[in-house]
Amino acid sequence: MSLQKITFGNGCFWCTEAIFETVKGVKNVASGYMGGHSQNPTYKEVCSGNTGYAEVIQLQYDAEVISFDELLLIFFKTHNPTTLNRQGNDIGTQYRSAVFYETEEQKQQAEAMINRLTEAKVLEHPIVTEITPASEFYKAEDYHQNYFTNNQRNPYCAAVIQPKLYKFVKEFTEKIKPELL
Repeated sequence: MSLQKITFGNGCFWCTEAIFETVKGVKNVASGYMGGHSQNPTYKEVCSGNTGYAEVIQLQYDAEVISFDELLLIFFKTHNPTTLNRQGNDIGTQYRSAVFYETEEQKQQAEAMINRLTEAKVLEHPIVTEITPASEFYKAEDYHQNYFTNNQRNPYCAAVIQPKLYKFVKEFTEKIKPELL
């Protein structure tokens, strides 16, 4: 096993955590905050948009099972990386698209993926995802962890997260953990 770590900012962490928890090779997903300027931020503070933090998910994954490029492709295809500081109805810098890289190689791979997607005209508009060195990760409050799994009857989960999961499963069936199929 070759455990690696990456942190993605791709909008609401409830949605993105639910997707990446299903991916083969992903061993752990934690919702949290990165990229801001204070210590120990709270959800309420981050939601204010004044802390500089993004809602993020931090993944630990087995690079022998899933490659970083595969994770990047899932990242770019499961949120809108062309809208600055916005994902759907969620607006503010806390919802920005970001790759917080751990290594220079991850940075280069993220930049190369953006170039490939741009050249292939996969998206209608330019990608605005920031590629930034990882900084201190602050794990979100306990009630944010495994949010979809623990709150499937919540109207937000049914209206927003479930459709994203269906779309993800349809496009990336071969990447789903077998026990979830």
